[in-house]
Amino acid sequence: MKTLFKTLFTIAALGLSTQPTLAEKEARFLLGGKSSGSKQTPKSHGSYAKGCLAGGEELAENGPTWQAMRLSRGRNWGHPDMIAYLKRISAEVARETNWKGLYIGDISQPRGGPMISGHASHQLGLDADIWMLPARDLKLSRRTRETLSSSDVRSSNKKSVSGDWTYTHMQVMKIAASDPAVDRIFVTAPAKIYMCKNARGNKKWLQKIRPYWGHNHHFHVRLKCPKGSSGCITQKPTAAALSKGGTGCDETLNWWVTAALKPAKPNPNKKKKKVKKKKHPRQFVMADLPNQCSKVLRSR
Repeated sequence: MKTLFKTLFTIAALGLSTQPTLAEKEARFLLGGKSSGSKQTPKSHGSYAKGCLAGGEELAENGPTWQAMRLSRGRNWGHPDMIAYLKRISAEVARETNWKGLYIGDISQPRGGPMISGHASHQLGLDADIWMLPARDLKLSRRTRETLSSSDVRSSNKKSVSGDWTYTHMQVMKIAASDPAVDRIFVTAPAKIYMCKNARGNKKWLQKIRPYWGHNHHFHVRLKCPKGSSGCITQKPTAAALSKGGTGCDETLNWWVTAALKPAKPNPNKKKKKVKKKKHPRQFVMADLPNQCSKVLRSR
C-alpha cells in the first residue's frame, strides 16, 4: 500500500496524468458517439474492418425507391459513392422488377469506425446491408421499421433456399452485382447455389457473389475503394476473380451445404485439455486506426 501511495505521489509531483490519452481510448465510443459526418473531403481511411470515414453523407430516411431501416441505430451514413450507388440500384430494381425498391439496413456510422455493437466491418462507409424482404410498401412508419423483420431465405436445414426466396431475389442481386462500383457481395450459400443453377445468359456477375455465414436475412454489398481515397485498403481478389470467366459456381461451393454443416468428429486419441474461458478480442483504440481517423474525430 505504501508503494502505491508513493507511486501516485510521484506521478502527481511530476505533473503526469493517469487518464488515458486520446490514442488510448476505445475508438467505438469516440467515433460511435458522433451524430453527424465530419466537415471534410469525402475519403475512406484504412480497411473495411479497421478504419473510418471522412465527409460521410446521410442516406435520407425515405426516398422514391428506398427506405432506411432501424433508424434508431444511426447507421444510415456512408461514403457519397455508396449513397449514390444505393439510390441508383434501388431505382433500377423499381424499374426492372415487381419490387417498389429496396429496404436498406446498416451502412455505417456518420464517421465510420468500429461500432459499439454489431458489425466488425462497415467502418469505411463502403458496406451496406440490403434486406431480403421485398419492398412492397415505401411508407413504413419509423416505429414499424424498428420492429419489422426481414425474410429468411435459407431453409431450416441450411442446405437450400426457403420458400421466401423468389426468382426476383436473383434479379435484384444481379442488378446489385452488375454495377461497376461493386467489389463483392456476401450472401447465404444456398442463394448462391440457386443462382448458379438458374441464372441465364452472361453469368459474369456471379463472380462477385460470395457465400458467407449470417447473410440469410440480407445481402451485404461492399464497394471498391473510391477514387481519391489513397489510404483505403481494397481486399485482395479471390481465385475466382483472377481466373478468366470465373463465376465461383464450381464444386467447392457445395462445401458450404455439406461438410461445413457437419459437426467435427471426436478424436479418441486426443488428450482432453482444460477448457479455457474465451477472452473477448481487444477493442480497437484510436491508435489502432489510421492516423487520419483522429482528424476525422476532431473535425466539426
